Amino acid sequence: MTTRVGGVSVAPYDSLNLGYATADHRADVAANERLVAAALGVNAATIRWVYQVHGVDVHHAEHLPANEPLGATTIQGDAIVSHTPGLVCGIKVADCMPVLFAARDGAAVGGAHAGWRGLSGGVLERTVEHMRCKPEDIVAWLGPCIGPQAFEVGDDVRQAFVDVASSAAKFFVPRETAGKFLCDMFGLATQRLNAVGVTQISSSGRCTVSEPVYFYSHRRDKVTGRMAAFISIRP
Repeated sequence: MTTRVGGVSVAPYDSLNLGYATADHRADVAANERLVAAALGVNAATIRWVYQVHGVDVHHAEHLPANEPLGATTIQGDAIVSHTPGLVCGIKVADCMPVLFAARDGAAVGGAHAGWRGLSGGVLERTVEHMRCKPEDIVAWLGPCIGPQAFEVGDDVRQAFVDVASSAAKFFVPRETAGKFLCDMFGLATQRLNAVGVTQISSSGRCTVSEPVYFYSHRRDKVTGRMAAFISIRP
C-alpha cells in the first residue's frame, strides 16, 4: 500500500496522489502512478482499476481493460479478483478501508474498497465468494482507514450493521451527543469475514485521520488525494 509520501503532486494533493477523480493535475497523477508501478516492479498497464462507488460489485481482473493509457476507468465496482499471474488489483482510498485477500496456495487474490456502505452491504463476503476457494484457505489484510477514535457516525450507520448481525452493536460506542457513535471499522470487517469462514486476518491498525504525514484523509481535509493498495499473483 502507498502512503502520501514520495510523489510529485503539490498541495493539497501532496505528494503521491493516485486519484484521477480529484482536481489534481492529471499529468502529476500519471507520473505518480508510474512511480508506484516502478516501485512495485510491474508495468503500469498490468494494473486493473474500477470506478469505486461504495457498492458491492466485484469484477474479475481478466475482464477489465489494460491500464493504458494511464487514467480513470468508467467501469463501476468496489472489488477486483484475479486468478491470473501478473495482473495487479488496485484499490484507491482516503479513509475507507482497503482489504486485500490471498489464497494460501496462490491461486487467487483480491482487493476490496470497504467504506461503511460497502462493508455493511457485503462487499467483503462477495469478494471471498468470487475468489472461488475455501474461506479457511484465504488470508486477509485490513489496511489503514479512519480509526475507531475518529469515525463518528449516526444511528443510520449503526443500524445498517445491526440489522445484519445484532452483535455488531459492540463496535459502536455511544457519544455524548444523542444518536452519535464512534465506529470501529476494523472490528466490523473482522466480524463480517469471520462469519463467512475467513479467520486468518491481520490488521494494520493505522488511522488515516490521525496520521496526516503519511495518509490522505477525506474526513480530516475534505480536499485531498488518494492512496492505493495492490495485490497480485507473482508470475
